[in-house]
Amino acid sequence: MEVRAELTATVWKVVVEQGATVAEGDELVILESMKMEIPVAAPAAGTVTELCVAEEDRINEGDLVAVIDPS
Repeated sequence: MEVRAELTATVWKVVVEQGATVAEGDELVILESMKMEIPVAAPAAGTVTELCVAEEDRINEGDLVAVIDPS
């Protein structure tokens, strides 16, 4: 399951690591846009199989943030 950015922003903080087990709603990364912090949450429970961003990365709307295996 792909998790994509909903807006253009800077990655302020990466909360999880690749291989981490997450529950639905857990924060994966926190974005910063216009001095606001916007959390990106896991849409479903599973394992983070790919983390595609790092702190201070500039990302655009629709960019891939992470991939979660919902097994």
